[in-house]
Amino acid sequence: MVNGGLKYQFARLSIAEKLIAINVAIFIVSGLAMALFGASEAAVMGWFQLPKEFGDFIIQPWSIITYSFFHAGFGHIFWNMIMLWFASRIFLNLFGDKRYLTVYFLGVITGGLFFLLSYNVFPALLNSNTALVGASAGVTAVLLFVCSYIPNQDVRVIFFNVKLWHVGAFFVLVDLIQIPYGGNIGGRLAHLGGALLGYVYARQLLNGNDIGAVFTNLGENMVSWFKPNKKAPMKTVYKAKSKAGNPTANYQKEAKQRQIDAILDKISKSGYESLSKAEKDFLFKAGKE
Repeated sequence: MVNGGLKYQFARLSIAEKLIAINVAIFIVSGLAMALFGASEAAVMGWFQLPKEFGDFIIQPWSIITYSFFHAGFGHIFWNMIMLWFASRIFLNLFGDKRYLTVYFLGVITGGLFFLLSYNVFPALLNSNTALVGASAGVTAVLLFVCSYIPNQDVRVIFFNVKLWHVGAFFVLVDLIQIPYGGNIGGRLAHLGGALLGYVYARQLLNGNDIGAVFTNLGENMVSWFKPNKKAPMKTVYKAKSKAGNPTANYQKEAKQRQIDAILDKISKSGYESLSKAEKDFLFKAGKE
C-alpha cells in the first residue's frame, strides 16, 4: 500500500518536481550509504561523477549525464533545487515536458563538455584533482532560457520586482566574478556552458529555429519513463486521408501560428503577465503539442 501510494504521488508531480524528487532521493541514499556503511565518496560517486581526464571519460561516457544527479553537500543541492523550481514554473507555463527535458539535459551535456575542455586546455587547471557533480549546468540552462525568451517579464525577488533578464545577468556575473578568486573553476565554467546553451536555444527559438529538435525524440522517451504504463484499449484503426493537400487544414495551421507569433510578440514587449487568461491557456496548449 505504501509503495503504491508513493507511486501514485510521484505520478501526480510535474516533470520538474519529479526531477527534483529524484535528485533529492539520490542525495539522501548516497549520504546514508556513506554515513551508515562507511562507503567512501569515491565508492559512491566514482562511476557517476564526470572525470576531468578524457581517458577516464571514455571509460564511463554515461557520466556526461549521471554527474548531474549527484551533489557535493546540502547547500549545493538546496540552492540548485530552489533555482530549478523557480525557473521551471515559468518554463512549464510556456512549453511542455519534452522541450523542458531537452533544454535541461542539453544544458547538462554542454556544461559537462565545458568542464572537460577547461581542465584539458587551460594551464592553471591541468594539475587540479577534481571531478564534476551537480545539476547546476542543467538548472542554469533552464533559468537562462526563460530569462532570454521573455526577458522583460517582471518577477518578485524578496521585496522587489525585477526583469527576468536582470536575474539571468546576475547569475552569469556571479560565476564570471568568482572564476579568478574562488575554487571550483571547472564547475563555474560548466555553469556558463549551461547558461550559453539556454540563451542560444531561447534566442534561436524566437527566430523560429528549434536547435534542440534532434533531441526531441530522446526527450519524449525520457518523459515516458516518468509516466505510469497504461494498456491502451483495443480499437479499430481507420486509414485517414492525408491533410497535406487540404486547404482548410493548412489555413487553420497558418492562423494558429499567426496567433502564437502575436502572443510571443506581446510577451517580448510587455511581459508574460500582460497576457489574458485565454492567451495564456492558448499558449500553454500550443506548447504541449
